Amino acid sequence: MSVEVKVPMLPESVADATIATWYKKVGDTVTRDENLLDLETDKVMLEVPAPVDGVIKEILQQSGATVQANQAVAIIEAGAPAAKAATTAEAPAKTEKTAAPAPAQATAASTTNPALSPSVRRVVAEHEVDVAQVVGTGKGGRITKENVLASVGSGSRQEKRVPMTRMRARIAERLLEVTQTTAMLTTFNEINLSQVIDMRNRYKEKFEKTHNARLGFMSFFIKAAVEALKRFPAVNASIDGTDVVYHGYFDIGVAVSTDRGLVVPVLRNADKMSMAEIESTIAEFAVKARNGKLTMEEMQGGTFTITNGGVFGSLLSTPILNSPQSGILGMHKIDQRPVAENGQVVIRPMMYVALSYDHRIIDGKDSVSFLVAIKELLEDPARLLLEV
Repeated sequence: MSVEVKVPMLPESVADATIATWYKKVGDTVTRDENLLDLETDKVMLEVPAPVDGVIKEILQQSGATVQANQAVAIIEAGAPAAKAATTAEAPAKTEKTAAPAPAQATAASTTNPALSPSVRRVVAEHEVDVAQVVGTGKGGRITKENVLASVGSGSRQEKRVPMTRMRARIAERLLEVTQTTAMLTTFNEINLSQVIDMRNRYKEKFEKTHNARLGFMSFFIKAAVEALKRFPAVNASIDGTDVVYHGYFDIGVAVSTDRGLVVPVLRNADKMSMAEIESTIAEFAVKARNGKLTMEEMQGGTFTITNGGVFGSLLSTPILNSPQSGILGMHKIDQRPVAENGQVVIRPMMYVALSYDHRIIDGKDSVSFLVAIKELLEDPARLLLEV
């Protein structure tokens, strides 16, 4: 019996999707719920599982094709044994079994390796790399994206033209729109993180044992940002037509970098979350983002965003607003720098911070005062607990 493999229901507001990668080819045996292909939308990656056990009889839509919800992309011969993998049309190929497999065939087989992460499988497929020839340097000898790219080699003056992914194109569109439709300005300050670092060093082991979550810097910054947003509600607002919408809740977006681009999952009601809940939720979001498992619901909304370029070594930058939000906080690298304290020069762990804001609804006084509030809260983190 032939069974169609159909595109699942797409998230709300998503009209269609693009087939990013096929992990099976005609003649391959599949098991029920095994991932057959990845679908890319403007924001999320979706997997399409096999509806039944059987053999791929026909692929109706190839990689790169644009498909819609409920559209058939392949046909599976349900319950067909592996011996039926080849059809009559493939008879000539059967006579060549004694020949060495073509590189493309080896590549197709390699992309189904379950030990490879989804991002690595995509790179393998894009560059037609045989992973059997790649030495893995990851944990336990796992093959990483860098290993695959290194194996491709770099000839002199090579060029490769590839279309933007849907997500990258959407990111480009949104960033350009923000620069053209907002009056964006950026204000800067610097924070002495000595007390935050001392507190973190004292309690991080006990924190991890108690809450099963790593104590990072982001939870301190989110707590400080929420308190500052309470004091300066315009930074937590957005423009809707000719109205200013003041949000009475604090949904904080945290920018996460992935192989496919930057995504911003949202911590709902961050003001009601403990530091342990913030850290564990961020860690969960990071794993889901890098595996392409974030849902539309997890990325929609948000009243304010925090991005951390410091993890990549950035010393200073001007973050771009995440429309329709009116403010975004940029964290940067912690650097040991000389500063003046009580008339003496001392070395302290300093971080430059940047607040980009929409000047249409946020005045310079409020933007500077907001950033100063975050600075004061983090330089004396006890104030976060006392809310003073």
